[in-house]
Amino acid sequence: MKTVDQIKFLGKKALIRVDFNVPLDADYHITDDNRMTAALPTIKKILNDGGAVILMSHLGRPKDGPTEKYSLRHLAPHLSDLLGQQVQFANDCIGPEAVEKAKALANGEVLLLENLRFYKEEEKGDAEFAKKLAELGDIYVNDAFGTAHRAHASTAVIAQFFPDDAKCFGYLMAAELNNAEKVLNNAERPFTAIMGGAKVSDKIELIEQLMGKVDNLIIGGGMAYTFAKAQGGKIGKSLVEEDKLDLANSILAKAKAKGINLMLPTDSIIADNFSNDANTGTAQNDSIKDGWMGLDIGPDSIKAFSKVVEGSKTILWNGPMGVFEMQKFEAGTKAIAEAVVKATENGAFSLIGGGDSAAAVAKFGLTNDVSYVSTGGGALLEYMEGKELPGVKAING
Repeated sequence: MKTVDQIKFLGKKALIRVDFNVPLDADYHITDDNRMTAALPTIKKILNDGGAVILMSHLGRPKDGPTEKYSLRHLAPHLSDLLGQQVQFANDCIGPEAVEKAKALANGEVLLLENLRFYKEEEKGDAEFAKKLAELGDIYVNDAFGTAHRAHASTAVIAQFFPDDAKCFGYLMAAELNNAEKVLNNAERPFTAIMGGAKVSDKIELIEQLMGKVDNLIIGGGMAYTFAKAQGGKIGKSLVEEDKLDLANSILAKAKAKGINLMLPTDSIIADNFSNDANTGTAQNDSIKDGWMGLDIGPDSIKAFSKVVEGSKTILWNGPMGVFEMQKFEAGTKAIAEAVVKATENGAFSLIGGGDSAAAVAKFGLTNDVSYVSTGGGALLEYMEGKELPGVKAING
């Protein structure tokens, strides 16, 4: 894997695709800058080498061209603070101003381009658009793992306009791929995968991929009720994918045939409404009364799951155990997060798979207590499913 460590940036302009798709509040203040801080090591390496840095990213999903809400201008002051130097801003990502500012950029300076998605050509993977971007820099660096599964102009198409010795991965991208590989192909045993979230259909390919690799497969969250119903249980008005009941049973059969310890919740915290103000209770997973729904795993499940997690040497966690955003239904996800931390303290390698799982460990203040938190939920999932990521292929060939 070719990274920034293999390239000399002295006197060169590095065009870096970063993932600065950060959340902003109504006043355009950044509410979570993790994706920005994750890119700092790559940026600083190039600046320390004596190179100049041109940053390109998307922000949000603008529908009709330039929109104030999605302007990367809002990020420049904070990025300046993070880097301890003034970051210049171009009001466009291509065109005369971008070309002029990129050309005038001196060694050690940083330029942030306007939102790539203000152009429809970005998501379409337009070659002409990619070429215009490529002309701004001497070396292309992809450090945006969160968008590596998209065949967009700035993530996949652009690489063809740079020679092999002038394109590479940034530190974040390399770390993401190395950690995913470690879990997929070099896992120390026992290896436990924790799958949560709403739908079996969202995770089926990952579950299939992990079937031949894990010792324990823990299933929680909304999708657990599809399994409960498939086995003849009464689940009230809990979330269920009626068309996936056969699939759930086939997963159970496969796990049994392969000798995998597949664990489903035995009990749930139930509610009479999808609300933090709902009446709540506890019920066995296969006997939830009519009009009630399961919104978190119950105390017995927490105990059983935590014991297995704490005894693991490799842990992959993707998806919460319940509606952790509501305080009444956060206990299961929090307990599993704490079990993952405990295992990590005892020498396990724990990979948190982006998205809601990353949000959960952040909510409970445990981000720094696990081995690695992925910045790219969708990209990590696709990589783990065995799919080729266009952003990776573009550089690896």
